[in-house]
Amino acid sequence: MTQQSIYLDYAATTPVDPRVARSLIRYLTQRGQFGNPSSSTHAFGRNAARAVETARERVAALLGADTDEIIWTSGATEANNLALRGVMHAYARKGRHLITAKTEHKAVLDVCRQLEREGCTVTWLDPEPDGLFSLQQLAAVLRPDTVLVSLMHVNNETGVSQDLNTLGTLIHSHGALLHVDAAQSAGKLPLDLRILPVDLLSVSAHKLYGPKGIGALYARRRPTRVRLEPLLYGGGQERGLRAGTLPVHQIVAMGKACEIALAEMGIEQTRIRKWRDWLWHGLRDLEGVELNGHPKPEHHSPNILNLSFSGIAAEALLHALPEIALATGSACNSAHHEPSHVLRAMGHDLMRMRSAIRFSLGRFTTAEEIEYTIDAVAATVIRLRALSPMWEASPGGLKQHPEHPVDWAAPSNMV
Repeated sequence: MTQQSIYLDYAATTPVDPRVARSLIRYLTQRGQFGNPSSSTHAFGRNAARAVETARERVAALLGADTDEIIWTSGATEANNLALRGVMHAYARKGRHLITAKTEHKAVLDVCRQLEREGCTVTWLDPEPDGLFSLQQLAAVLRPDTVLVSLMHVNNETGVSQDLNTLGTLIHSHGALLHVDAAQSAGKLPLDLRILPVDLLSVSAHKLYGPKGIGALYARRRPTRVRLEPLLYGGGQERGLRAGTLPVHQIVAMGKACEIALAEMGIEQTRIRKWRDWLWHGLRDLEGVELNGHPKPEHHSPNILNLSFSGIAAEALLHALPEIALATGSACNSAHHEPSHVLRAMGHDLMRMRSAIRFSLGRFTTAEEIEYTIDAVAATVIRLRALSPMWEASPGGLKQHPEHPVDWAAPSNMV
């Protein structure tokens, strides 16, 4: 295999699906529908506007939302900013208390830190060692002046999936709103916002085989409309909540990506879960391998596997496997070489954090790639450990906690 021939970093970004790419191109050139959707005086603009609304319908269908609850953004980062800053400013008279978790993506953490500088009070939740949040801990920090709780659905580093229904019910019982960063779950796990007690939800197209630079924020309008203060002004687009000329080609592509995800989610995630479980079963028998995440499949996204290989540094393993695209954590942190803030919040020690690798699988992952990865990673771990004083200093490596045995079933049919 040639270098970088295996891509297992789908949590960082996904390739654009060819079907999505074809829809994107049709809205770029002179022979396509390139019009400005705000230009209602001619067919070019009206055709573009209809395409935008069709795409909005497709995003809404994927999320179980109404079309007027979908606001276009440039991605999940802007959607998170609009949700957190928009709500905290709009509800300032109710209170200035916000709750979030130490395991959130930087697109939430940095917004919360800025809100702290602006006078808001932020409570930072620690997860349990398995990545879930305790209802008792959350209940203890909810206050009469709590305006918003922001918790991601699926963690981008560990794949741990939170119970949104239980969390949202508790939060609503205290009169607060729930925002969810669903960048890693939309299109991969079922979401029905007609039922879930979620008030705001952020989505990014490039995490579900759409283009970079486009996303959406769901903001509940029924039975009670969530109020938002916009980040941008000028033009009045998106009911005045997000000004700027709409990028029709990107919006149409996101709509197509959501349409495909809704139609193929069940079959696709069953296949990806099988590959993920095969990868885990192929590597877990190496001495000193520890799963970072929840051991129960109902609390773990099908596409992410985070493992620590005791006795070696993660960067050394990645450097020794240039033909496989892997990650040590969030793409936003990869240039800083700092230990994972997610694993730190889960209570893991420095050696475990330094040896953690994230494998993230996707639509185009194959059985042959998984088989190659198992063999290559196993051989490389053994070779690096033979050279590692870290491994000699702690023979036997990390052990699985007996109270949390991993019960992912071995795949019966690998290929």
